Amino acid sequence: MPVQYKDYYEILGVSRGAGDAEIKKAFRKLAREHHPDVAKDKKKAEEKFKEVNEAYEVLGDPEKRKKYDELGANWKSGADFRPPPGWENFGGGQSFRGRGQGGEDFEFHFGGTGFSDFFEQLFGSMGGRRGGFGRYSDFGETETAERGRDIEGDILVTLDEVMHGAVRTVNVRHTVGRSVKTETHQVKIPPGVTEGQRLRISGRGEAGSGGGAAGDLYLRVRLAKHPDFEVEDHNLVYDAELAPWEAVLGTEIPVPTPDGRVNIKIPPGTQNGQKLRVRGRGLPLREGGRGDLFVIARITVPANVSDAEKKLWEQLSRESKFNPRI
Repeated sequence: MPVQYKDYYEILGVSRGAGDAEIKKAFRKLAREHHPDVAKDKKKAEEKFKEVNEAYEVLGDPEKRKKYDELGANWKSGADFRPPPGWENFGGGQSFRGRGQGGEDFEFHFGGTGFSDFFEQLFGSMGGRRGGFGRYSDFGETETAERGRDIEGDILVTLDEVMHGAVRTVNVRHTVGRSVKTETHQVKIPPGVTEGQRLRISGRGEAGSGGGAAGDLYLRVRLAKHPDFEVEDHNLVYDAELAPWEAVLGTEIPVPTPDGRVNIKIPPGTQNGQKLRVRGRGLPLREGGRGDLFVIARITVPANVSDAEKKLWEQLSRESKFNPRI
């Protein structure tokens, strides 16, 4: 089934030759601009935020970017697209196709997961496993009852949903032979879900055969990228840019948290890359409580200085006894 091609470079506003740092900077700028928490039109912002996240999900991952670039630069944004041969072996796609246990062709396609059809066809997860057991009929003949395959897809989950939980509507279109059936499921996302965690919907996978039970539907959590935080399990990591004098003399700076900004103290003599812990300001733990927020000091040197500032730096260089190479 053709889908609409997505030009991820155009979405992020960068060239195809852009480096990793430029791509990350573009993502952060757009993600902050369209974050649903700050935008006036939340519905429109949410869609744009998902689109920007999807673009960064691909271009921010070297392997995915390489595969995406293999499609070539000649596709037109908005044009119909069919995956080229061989793509079914990379990442799978959220349209799961196969041969049913009764011999008929079948396909499962997901909707409402937060990813576009284009992304799902090329990069979504796909999976299925067959289970079953044998039983005897009244005539003494063996009849095999086989459990249907489990079907797996991806679901994009924001940090706000990790914090507070959510209920999402997900559509699954089952195509078996010429028969098409669409099911709508209300999927509960509990607080504290983690990257890669699978949410199970029992009995909503492929139908079984010979009286066997249906398989299950699994949605694998993919955490939406955030413009401020990196996620490490239930902890959050934030890079705090510091001027050299702030690191030397110490200061107090505001940092973002999922609950709003808080002020933290930067102790005198803070080193570049030093990690400061803010306890209990991370993501929820399933057993209760919260993870931590780690603030990483990133000392930034001014690229341009005035004549007066240059004289002060020169004076400091003459008077200071500090030598970083000793």
